[in-house]
Amino acid sequence: MIVKILGSGCANCKKLYTNTEEAIKDLAIDVTIQEVKDLDEIINYGVMKTPALVVDEKVKASGRVLGKEEIKKLLAG
Repeated sequence: MIVKILGSGCANCKKLYTNTEEAIKDLAIDVTIQEVKDLDEIINYGVMKTPALVVDEKVKASGRVLGKEEIKKLLAG
């Protein structure tokens, strides 16, 4: 599974990254996390507001910081 955090590196982007790391650790699953900061690449996902969470090339959320429990549900489901 590949998870991408889309965003410029702002505080919210960093928080989403941290929450995602914690969710993965709790689930004990094999996941690769990538940060995408390139604006053109972010736009290619159709994301207009960051941060955004992409799981296996599907945008799961954008424009807000998901909590750890929300992320766990997305990754486990």
